[in-house]
Amino acid sequence: MKAWLIGVAIVSVSWVSLSAQRGQGARQSDNATTPRMADGHPDLNGWWGGGVGGFGGGRSLADLTDEKGNITLQLNARSQGSALGTSKGQLAENFERDSGVRQRADANKPIYKPQFWEKVQELDTNGSAEDPTFTCGPAGVPRMGFPNKIVMNPTEVVFLHDNENTFRWIPIGKPHHTERDPSYKGDSVARWDGDTLVIDTNNFNDETWLGWPGYFHSGELHVIEKLTRTGNTIRYEVTVEDPQVLQKPWVWTPRTIQLNTDPKAAFWEDPPCKDEDLAHIVTKERG
Repeated sequence: MKAWLIGVAIVSVSWVSLSAQRGQGARQSDNATTPRMADGHPDLNGWWGGGVGGFGGGRSLADLTDEKGNITLQLNARSQGSALGTSKGQLAENFERDSGVRQRADANKPIYKPQFWEKVQELDTNGSAEDPTFTCGPAGVPRMGFPNKIVMNPTEVVFLHDNENTFRWIPIGKPHHTERDPSYKGDSVARWDGDTLVIDTNNFNDETWLGWPGYFHSGELHVIEKLTRTGNTIRYEVTVEDPQVLQKPWVWTPRTIQLNTDPKAAFWEDPPCKDEDLAHIVTKERG
């Protein structure tokens, strides 16, 4: 997006809630019938997201406005060059800086305990050397976001992610695996609360981040995700708890995901991640 529009977004932050990894704002539910599995619960199977396009995802202003009058939309980074140049490297730098502006301006941030804000700022400033995703590390939960495809049956649900070529296998109606070592994606189990699938994840290591601007977490991280299908949409809600470093739970702005009915929807194999650049970075500036 052009630089001037990013600037307008910052000035207007009092009435525009910018979204980072949570991307899309609330979308009006359609009138389609909610498909159900044989056990009566909503069927979450399918490809999700994508194919919306356009400014604000092609939605009207009314669709982007919540009950409090806040407007949530995603501002894309500049795809064109700037006064600094039009090379491939410069375009990547434009994207990096614009993304930093957008994510730092998001009004919905995790609120850390006072003694940890200095660490957050240090990680944000020197994040190239600390952010695990910069050195081929996994994004982790919930940073990896909503899946591109869901495959499920009455006893389990599998999330498939295109961006990392990774997956999450989540049993339904089973207890946590207390014997397992902490991991990047944690230990997830699911249960139904009416028509909402509730996913409870704990047993994390502390080697991932919650978000790009230095949002670290401890091994006490606990994530609750809720998926509610209505017609051809899923309402996705996330609550992040970490009593060791956060003052209170971080409740993400609910996101509504559209069913992707493109018959050509498919996964594309990512090239293997091999870091070649970090050792040669002269400056650690991020955004």
